[in-house]
Amino acid sequence: MTTLDDGLLHDVRARLGGPGRTTPPDAADVAAALRSTGRVLGSDALADLTRAARAELVGAGPLQPLLETPGVTDVLVNGPEEVWLDRGHGLERADLALASPGAVRELAVRMAAVAGQRLDDASPVVDARLPDGTRLHAAVAPVAPEGAVIALRVLRQATHDLRALAERGALPDAWVPVLHGLVRGRANLLVTGGTGTGKTTLLAALLGLVPHDERLLTVEEARELAPVHPHVVALAARRPNVEGVGEITLADLVRGALRMRPDRIVLGECRGAEVRELLLALNTGHDGGMATVHANAAEHVPARLEALAALAGMSRTAVAAQATAALDVVLHLQRRRRVRHLAQIATVHRDGQGDLQVVPVATWQGPGDVAEPVPGHGWDALRRRWVA
Repeated sequence: MTTLDDGLLHDVRARLGGPGRTTPPDAADVAAALRSTGRVLGSDALADLTRAARAELVGAGPLQPLLETPGVTDVLVNGPEEVWLDRGHGLERADLALASPGAVRELAVRMAAVAGQRLDDASPVVDARLPDGTRLHAAVAPVAPEGAVIALRVLRQATHDLRALAERGALPDAWVPVLHGLVRGRANLLVTGGTGTGKTTLLAALLGLVPHDERLLTVEEARELAPVHPHVVALAARRPNVEGVGEITLADLVRGALRMRPDRIVLGECRGAEVRELLLALNTGHDGGMATVHANAAEHVPARLEALAALAGMSRTAVAAQATAALDVVLHLQRRRRVRHLAQIATVHRDGQGDLQVVPVATWQGPGDVAEPVPGHGWDALRRRWVA
């Protein structure tokens, strides 16, 4: 059987790297280049080599099969013999080893180049997107003393609606109509939680509920949202180039989105000064907006928003005033017993001293010991407002 040796890969790369190419080669391009070498016989061999060559040219090389494994959300490389993956139930060691620390570094550098970024001793950290949408974060020496580390996050088209998420134990059945009502009623929603709790998954499912005659503007640092909706305009930030120019920030994109006739503005992850632009946008008649923020609990959201807004020069009083007017409901996710689930539904208020408060009105411990969510003060009022 023909194998993808270095000579064949070099030949294919040369045939695909002609002048004028501005897009990564797809499978048909790679297959055509392989055929033109005259070294491939048989459809099975051609299909195998096409997959292998494309993984080496525009994908994750030896890590590509792990990324394509059903259910895998993350692939992590800590060293040549430390490759890990996450299928949504915690980390597990992969049955894969790379040749050496040098091979790990070479793979990281090549993936960064494929993504149009630089990764070397002078620029030892990269955060980028591969052509298939996989998010790449990698570091090499001197930041990573062992040679290089790689983290890959898989972008998958949203395949679970709210009902499917409920069936998987991500939210209780009793909350499904409430979330439908929040989207239908154009509530401004903030989805919160820690890393890997399913914020993007829930956000994509919520966006799938938006009527199909509405125009969604999504703003992200690196595109992860892929909602099932016919009218999505995706905007992604850009880092400065090696000369330090060309940067387009999330704040720039949120301001620009306001001029693009949005029905709803969605900020994939609010993590800095762009929180000011988000709150201003949601206070100018653009209801039905959504965003995600990292937080440990719904009650901690005010402190998180205040910290982010401080980066934009906003005072605590200004944050409280803007957030109370802009945000309706906080949906907080947790990961318990390796299960990601919606744990709290909360509303946004100001207390007697004028400080921002996020108050849970219903909680759920997730599937297991306590099957039903526990309503609290304010739950009935929320249902009367948002659920027909």
